[in-house]
Amino acid sequence: MRLRNKVAIITGAGSGIGRTTALLFSEEGAQVAIVEIDKERGQDTVDMIRGKGEEALLIPTDITDSSQVKSMVNKVIETYGKMNILVNNAGLYLQGDAISTNEKQWDKIMMVNLRAAFLCCKYCIPPMIESGGGVVINVSSEAGIVAIKNQVAYNTSKAGLISLTKSIALDFASQNIRANCVCPGTTQTPLVASVLAKQADPERARREVEKVRPANRLGKPEEIAYGILYLASDESPYATGTVLSVDGGYTAQ
Repeated sequence: MRLRNKVAIITGAGSGIGRTTALLFSEEGAQVAIVEIDKERGQDTVDMIRGKGEEALLIPTDITDSSQVKSMVNKVIETYGKMNILVNNAGLYLQGDAISTNEKQWDKIMMVNLRAAFLCCKYCIPPMIESGGGVVINVSSEAGIVAIKNQVAYNTSKAGLISLTKSIALDFASQNIRANCVCPGTTQTPLVASVLAKQADPERARREVEKVRPANRLGKPEEIAYGILYLASDESPYATGTVLSVDGGYTAQ
């Protein structure tokens, strides 16, 4: 097992890439803390993991609130005695350009997609150092590498995550902390499904998203999760500050 005896925190693990990653990590031997603002969805993930005979802990948390993040970290340490892996996966999506996006919308995207990841790093890294080191994996997006039209707040937040990743990698390398970033392309998740469903012709919208990438399809959550697993495991000890694109070739164009 690639994560035997590891303790992992995964934010936004109630659905999509986060849930798939949590299930994969547990299969690979990790004890997983499911950090999710939606208690019901988070519990569903925990039940799936426990149904396979593995260990998981639900910690309902608003990760934009520093006091709740501190409490979450303390709960993980109290339960498992250490912390090895942090996956900052939680995120929101918003369409709109610099004129149509209002300040409240901008602030909300930055709070969830960027501030929350910063707070989790801030409070998870010290116990990682005490445990002898650890790994931070931030889930950004193809939109963090190349701007995509009509989603200015989302693009900016995801680009910020890449810079946060590199900053953490530089600042804490000497303390055996690695930080890497996975940038998924458009993936078959409930979030993407909800965005497509709002379009006038959802099937046509899906085909349009598929055909702009060389692979000519959407990604699968497990394809992203395996990239996260590699960077979280001891198979990648020399990888830090890395930006791994898993996007069907979209950003290679």
